[in-house]
Amino acid sequence: MYLVYRKLLYTHRKSVVRVQTKMKNDWFKTILPIVILAIGFGGMTAIKASGEEDEDNEPVDTRPTVKIETAIAEDYQVRITSHGEVRPVESTMVSAQVSGEVLTWHPNFVPGGLVLRGDTLFTIELDTYEAALLQAEADLSLAKASLIEEQARADVAEREAKGSKVSDLYLRKPQMLSAQASVKSAQARLKIAQRDLDNCAIKAPYDALVVSRDLGVGQYVNQGSQVGELYNIESAEVSFPIAGFDKKFLPSDITQQIASISTKGYNAIVREGKVTRDLGIIDQATRMSQLVVRIEDPYSLKSSLPPLKFGHYVEVSFAGKTLNQVYRLPQELVNNRIIWLLDEEHQMQPQRVEILREEGAYFLISEGLKNQDKLVTTLPEYPQKGMKVKIAEPKEDLVFQQSL
Repeated sequence: MYLVYRKLLYTHRKSVVRVQTKMKNDWFKTILPIVILAIGFGGMTAIKASGEEDEDNEPVDTRPTVKIETAIAEDYQVRITSHGEVRPVESTMVSAQVSGEVLTWHPNFVPGGLVLRGDTLFTIELDTYEAALLQAEADLSLAKASLIEEQARADVAEREAKGSKVSDLYLRKPQMLSAQASVKSAQARLKIAQRDLDNCAIKAPYDALVVSRDLGVGQYVNQGSQVGELYNIESAEVSFPIAGFDKKFLPSDITQQIASISTKGYNAIVREGKVTRDLGIIDQATRMSQLVVRIEDPYSLKSSLPPLKFGHYVEVSFAGKTLNQVYRLPQELVNNRIIWLLDEEHQMQPQRVEILREEGAYFLISEGLKNQDKLVTTLPEYPQKGMKVKIAEPKEDLVFQQSL
């Protein structure tokens, strides 16, 4: 009996659950379409409101932004630039002017040493030449004594003649001439002996850099043997080429033009020189002429300037002609002789120009531009003729400065 009751109770509960589940499903099927319709209506309303809001905003300016500068013509002085090597004005092979044993030499008379004008480079034993000088002095004294004696005899002969017609031999004129010649000959030997004695001390002919030395103490040198080489450092020269396209920009008188001489690198050296001459020859291979600039005291013995050593490869720059009313533009603004201008409607227009000269990072423009033309200095990625643009700084009138 109890089991039957439990079974009936289970069956009843199952029926109740089935009825409740069916009621929930029926409610969900009824409410779902209403929810979908509400969401769709809300989305359409939002889209419509967004569209109406976009219509109320101003249109977006899609023109590219550029910067401009105003072209101003000015007089510009050309700079002529070339390159060359620093070389000595002169070099000297030092030779022994007399023969003998080397006694001493200057401590700076070594390769790379600097000696001043008049410094004694080395000395040769004096004894032989001092003796020769004494002998020459004695010979001169004897010659002078003979001359005095002959002069006295000639005076006696002239008094004895008392105006009579006598021969020159009687008046001892030949003997007088011979005695006078002996004196002159003795004087010449004395000068030679004095010169030889002086030449026992070999002196520097100018402020010099010692390039080489080939002697030592105790060495015997012969007259005329080369014992070293010197470079004159009182001045130096740079020979540099002038290209054909630079010739028409040279000043009418190149001599005494002040030039800047500079080296490149971390410790750059800048010195001043003067253009002194044209070598007067055109190189057959390059068709270039050669100019020469001179630098005084290149090794700075008399100043605190940095030394400019021989062999330095330098840049030489000096003022050329002055060009009237030209435009100086950075090279990046010119492409195949075309620049871009901005017209009154803010539209870009290409303009062909005539390049007069390239100088450093700039072009000198002679034709194709007018004063107050608006140069576009920052181009869009793909510039086109008639492209409308806007100016980055419309309130500022940027003037293209011509820096000389």
